[in-house]
Amino acid sequence: MPPIADHPERYALVNELHARPSARITVPSVACFLAIKPAHQASKRSRDKDRAHLLALLDRHGAGHPAPDATHHTAQIGRHELKWESHTEFVTYMAYEKGPGERPFDPARFDVFPDSWLEDAPGARLTSILFQIEEMPDDPGKVSEKLFDWFVPESLAVVQVVDGAAIVASDFRIDRAGHVRMAVFVRPDTSGRRVGRIVQRLCEIETYKTISMLGLTRVRRMSPQMGALDDELSRLTRAMKEPGARSEETLEKLLRISSELENMMVESSFRFGATGAYEALVHQRVAALREERFMGRQTLGEFLNRRYDPAMRTVKSTERRLTKMAERAMRAGQLLGTRVDVERSAQNQTLLASMDRRADMQLRLQNTVEGLSVVAISYYAVNLASYMALPVLEPMGLPRGVALALLVPVVVLGVWAMVRRIRRHFE
Repeated sequence: MPPIADHPERYALVNELHARPSARITVPSVACFLAIKPAHQASKRSRDKDRAHLLALLDRHGAGHPAPDATHHTAQIGRHELKWESHTEFVTYMAYEKGPGERPFDPARFDVFPDSWLEDAPGARLTSILFQIEEMPDDPGKVSEKLFDWFVPESLAVVQVVDGAAIVASDFRIDRAGHVRMAVFVRPDTSGRRVGRIVQRLCEIETYKTISMLGLTRVRRMSPQMGALDDELSRLTRAMKEPGARSEETLEKLLRISSELENMMVESSFRFGATGAYEALVHQRVAALREERFMGRQTLGEFLNRRYDPAMRTVKSTERRLTKMAERAMRAGQLLGTRVDVERSAQNQTLLASMDRRADMQLRLQNTVEGLSVVAISYYAVNLASYMALPVLEPMGLPRGVALALLVPVVVLGVWAMVRRIRRHFE
């Protein structure tokens, strides 16, 4: 029996489930994370530029190249282990280095990404993170001392994650060097692979949180235009029921508003959809950490509920408002279009009635003209007939007047019959 053929996409689909494996991070370590996204049309960007930018960094250290169609790659560059990933709208770089570093959150750690290389990036920085990864001290108070020294207390979120395997903390603020700081205190018996998964989840939370907030930026830019269109739409809707309103002019304005709303929906549909997807990923990654409260501090979920979720609700409410405005404009346009059709039908009926009256008048005039034409033709025909008949009738003893009287009915009937025949022929 011959072996069964594999589906062309079988291996690609299976490998997709194992793509982007977590790194193995030893403790203590430091790490820096960078996400790059083009400012516009990121989903349609050239992936060749992303690859060329990665190769430029790898070539600086003589590291191997990824496969041509790879979406993730790991390489050793100097003292750092580099992990690169390509996503729908952005690419990410993560560099790990063993050891605690000379001082916590030293901006010099980002020198692994040279300035000249950063200047050639095919996009702008979406987010960047500095990680301080240490062993968890026995005394929780020492953790608190470090956190209050490293972060802004009023926005600090601290939680125990993955059944107490680690304590993670961040204030999600941008420091003076332009990076978000995150601290990870790991229990000594925690494996490097689990530490890598924890760090990866934190990177994903920060990245997806940041890119989903682009939806809020889009909403804020749209709000003034939506407000103006909403006011105009309400005014036109009220004007529809006012007597003497010019329906066709109002309909033209409604069609313009409907067109603008549809255009706004087309331009923002991808961002709204992406925002919803990224928001779901943020909450999914937070749930995967299985967070527990640490010393009464706010959790990641509470931080997101208080600061992040309202922004997402604003995006969703704006999307619903835009959809309802487009539906309102469409319904108003349909109602007004029906009114215009009825008005035009009434005008057409009036026009047809007027045309009927004119046709009737024309028919009467035509009949009158035909009668006059019979008389005129008969007059000349009688004269012509008299020239032929009188020389014959007068020798027979018929007076001229009697002869003409006899000719008139015959000629008139003949002319009338001829005119009727001609008229029937053209009808």
